[in-house]
Amino acid sequence: MQLVRGLGARIGRGVGISAGNRQQRSFSSGQTDAPRRTPLYNFHRDHGGKMVEFAGWSLPVQYKDSHIASHLHTRQHCSLFDVSHMLQTKVHGKDRIRFVESLVVGDIAELKQNQGTLTLFTNDKGGIIDDLIVNNTSEGFLYVVSNAGCAEKDSAHMKSKLQEFKAAGQDVDLEVLEFGLLALQGPSTARVLQSGLTDDLSKLPFMTGVTTTVFGVPGCRVTRCGYTGEDGVEISVPGDRAVELADKLLQNSEVKLAGLAARDSLRLEAGLCLYGNDIDETTTPVEASLVWTLGKRRRAAMDFPGASVVVPQIKGKVARKRVGLTSTGPPVRQHTPIMNTEGRVIGEVTSGCPSPCLKLNVAMGYVEPEYMKPGTALKVEIRKKLVDSITSKMPFVPTKYYTVK
Repeated sequence: MQLVRGLGARIGRGVGISAGNRQQRSFSSGQTDAPRRTPLYNFHRDHGGKMVEFAGWSLPVQYKDSHIASHLHTRQHCSLFDVSHMLQTKVHGKDRIRFVESLVVGDIAELKQNQGTLTLFTNDKGGIIDDLIVNNTSEGFLYVVSNAGCAEKDSAHMKSKLQEFKAAGQDVDLEVLEFGLLALQGPSTARVLQSGLTDDLSKLPFMTGVTTTVFGVPGCRVTRCGYTGEDGVEISVPGDRAVELADKLLQNSEVKLAGLAARDSLRLEAGLCLYGNDIDETTTPVEASLVWTLGKRRRAAMDFPGASVVVPQIKGKVARKRVGLTSTGPPVRQHTPIMNTEGRVIGEVTSGCPSPCLKLNVAMGYVEPEYMKPGTALKVEIRKKLVDSITSKMPFVPTKYYTVK
């Protein structure tokens, strides 16, 4: 779901990360309106976090360790990220599943208790309004996490549909949570977290969750998911106890703090989309290579927003498809033109960075479908020079999501 390109010295100058004029998604140390603060704002400053504006919030782009060191620590041990800027919503009422399914492409009715899924808000033209995670809790509500940069848009979208449902006599309500959200990510996550839980993490596979007490803090929602490709959890925690929980997690030497810079390069290695860069309202799930998010029942019924556009695209043709790219030499950045070997422009890069793990450049972008086969030789134009590039399967770095054996 929802980081930095060209780090190092460029971080100090502020680094934009989104398409065009999406100012709310830029990393910038200067702004006209004061950004919002998460419950851990002072905690970040006390730990040497370099604070920047992102999606209307003040968040750490990195700490005393370098971006590369934080990235590699996450892959080898585990890191703690503050993602409290994300929009957390509870959907209540006996018609809650029907309500959410009227907005998204996924099959929410098939979710078991305490199971979640990545899904998409789509518009009537099949464009992606946002990507989000919907969890079917055992407590009688749906727990939804969506992107901070789309918070106002998503809230308005849900409230508009809520009015329709209520006018039709449907039983549904929305509750926006003012909770913190901590992401603990990396291969050491389960070992670190288990000592603070009575629940058995070995029985909590990827995309499942539970409400529990974590290191003495009650009322936490622990979901096994994340934005790095590693095993990990996101912990929704009462805002007034978020710092307490972060402090307790940091007592383990395996855990280090990480910021937005590492989060972006980690998600790109994992082949995960950033809304506003890789997907937006001009992109359909088929173009974005996200057909797997479309529930089979929903496809057959063609009852999700934009289905009349999206479903025919599955077996038909689209003008572009999202692909992975690798290259050596100068880094590949957003908006870099992609060309075939004859020099004709066939697409554009939407995200790119040097891969700390692979020691080469990784990127994703959109190309004409005939060029999407992995291993296809292409060119990217960097500083008016053509650089060799190859299409690649994603993820670039194998994901390590936990499944019950």
